[in-house]
This record gives sequence, C-alpha cells and structure tokens, in this order.
Amino acid sequence: MFGTIDTWLMWNLTGGVNGGLHITDVTNASRTMLMNINTLTWDPQLCKFFDVPMNILPEIRSSSEIYSYMGQGSLKGVPISGILGDQQAALVGQTCFKDGQAKNTYGTGCFLLYNTGSQPVISEHGLLTTVAYKLGKTTPAVYALEGSVAIAGAVVQWLKDNIGIIEKSADIEKLAASVQSTAGTYFVPAFSGLYAPYWQTDARGVICGLTQFTTKAHIARAALEAVCFQTKEILDAMNQDSGIPLSSLQVDGGMTANNLLMQLQADILAIPVVRPSMTETTALGAAMAAGMAVGVWSFDEKPITTDTFMPVLPLAERDQRFAKWKQAVQRSMHWESYANDENIKDNRF
Repeated sequence: MFGTIDTWLMWNLTGGVNGGLHITDVTNASRTMLMNINTLTWDPQLCKFFDVPMNILPEIRSSSEIYSYMGQGSLKGVPISGILGDQQAALVGQTCFKDGQAKNTYGTGCFLLYNTGSQPVISEHGLLTTVAYKLGKTTPAVYALEGSVAIAGAVVQWLKDNIGIIEKSADIEKLAASVQSTAGTYFVPAFSGLYAPYWQTDARGVICGLTQFTTKAHIARAALEAVCFQTKEILDAMNQDSGIPLSSLQVDGGMTANNLLMQLQADILAIPVVRPSMTETTALGAAMAAGMAVGVWSFDEKPITTDTFMPVLPLAERDQRFAKWKQAVQRSMHWESYANDENIKDNRF
C-alpha cells in the first residue's frame, strides 16, 4: 500500500488493518506527479515512468463527501467527510469559489493560488497548474494556478537569528515602520534560489543600494517589501496566464498579523488586500469541506473580514520601485554558477 499523509490518517481512523479505507482526494493525488489532472485518475504512463505499481495506489475521491466513519474511540461512528491538501484548503477557507479569485498564504514562504474555474490553464509564465478542489462526488473539479515564494517569513527569522537586528520576529514591524522608505535599499532573499516565476536555483541573496546612511530599519523595511514584490511578480504572471486581472487579494497565515506588511502589499499590488477574521484558513477550509458534505453549511456563507488594506501609493512611484526591484533580482541571478567558474580564483586561501 502507498499513499500520502491523508491516506495514512484515513486508513488508521477507519480501522487500519481491520478494514481501513485506502483512499486520497484529488488535491493530494495531484501533488504526487502520478495523477492525470484532466481525468482525475492515476496515469499509467506516469506510473510506469516513476516505476510505481498502480495496484498499490489509493482510490482517488472528491474533497468533500462522506467517505466512512470513525472506527473506534470516543468518536466512533462520526463521519469523516473532508480531505484537502494544504494550500487548496486555504483557498476553500478563503471562499475563493469564483474564477479570478485568489489567496496568498504568508508563512515561512508564500503560496498564491488563483482559481481558474472548471478548465485547467497551462501556464506560460512559470506557474504550476493544479487541482484546486472537487467539492462533491458529482460536482466538477475546479483548477488553479499556483506560484510559490521560497523565502517570506523565513527572511524575518534570518534577520533575527543570523544578523541579530531584532530580538523577536514581531519586532520587525516597529523597526521597519520607524523609517518612511527603504531609502533605495532592495533585498532579494534568494537564499536557496528563486521560485516562481523565475525558477533559478543558482540565484543567491543580495542587498542592493546600500549607502553610509543605510540603517537596520531600512534593511528591515526592504525585507518586508521583498515579500510584497515577490508576490506581485507571481500575481502579474497569473493575470497574464488567466486573462482575468485580480480585483483584490485574500490573505492568510502568520505574517498577516503585520499591518505594515499588509499595507505595503496593497500599495505594491495597487489592489485591496483583504484579511479575514480567521487567518488560519487552511484548517478552516478542511472543516468547511467536511461540513459541506454533511450539510452543516453551504457555499454561500462567507467569513467576516476584519481588515481591508487599500492602496495609497501613487502608481508612478509604485512602478519606479518595482523596476528597481527587477534590477536587484537580475543581480541575484546565476550567482552560484558565477562563483563556481573555474576561471575565477579566490586568493584568500
């Protein structure tokens, strides 16, 4: 038997070796690189390519239906009715049920999913095409474009642990807010390369535009802006691929507690940024999928939003700053391959 974490959990919750259910849902199956996202079935060619026997794979089901019931314990007999992958669950939790709606989860990295409707859109701008959800046995699957940022909250951790300019992660908001701008400082935190839309594994982190007047506050603000600029690059690619410009961005995750970050994001995107009252929407989305299957709630119910951040930065200034960010990104490119060039000698050793 083979499966993802949800498969293992379902198998154990429904009895394990005593008749446990061996299943997964379309969103988790789509992340194995073994499922055909058009037919929503295991693909014989992919399974052959990766040398995975098809008879060991779990049955693929929808994301919201009564699969079985708890097999033992105090919850014995309670229906199990929802399975969703991590980022897809956040998309559901943000009620992004219409074409052209998107959410961005700000954690260690950033993960932006954009609902493209019932037909998969194949990206021409460095994004991934994935299954967003399938809420019911007979309902059609919904697809999404996905872009990821490798370093988001991790850059704050780096500033705290490696550089020591803040004592705890929450301090970055106050420090960054103590200056009105980055004073021309740009920080590309490509510590392990750049993800979407560049996919450059040999890029490395750079801080550009330093002067003798640059302070730790400018670097802290540049780090927050880096998260926003990377999100904009993914969103621009999504707008080009889908042809449906985003009118607002739903946000969630731990970093969204930073009000300055959210305002910077609205300014750099030039669209409203909406933060719901429940920022941990991944867990909420999984609960919603389960609740829909048993009739606890419907698609029409929406979470209450607590804050909407409106853009206030003039577009000309936004465009100028984004152009400088792009220059900084270019300076981070191919750094590793350059450093490994045999013709370059390091005379320090």
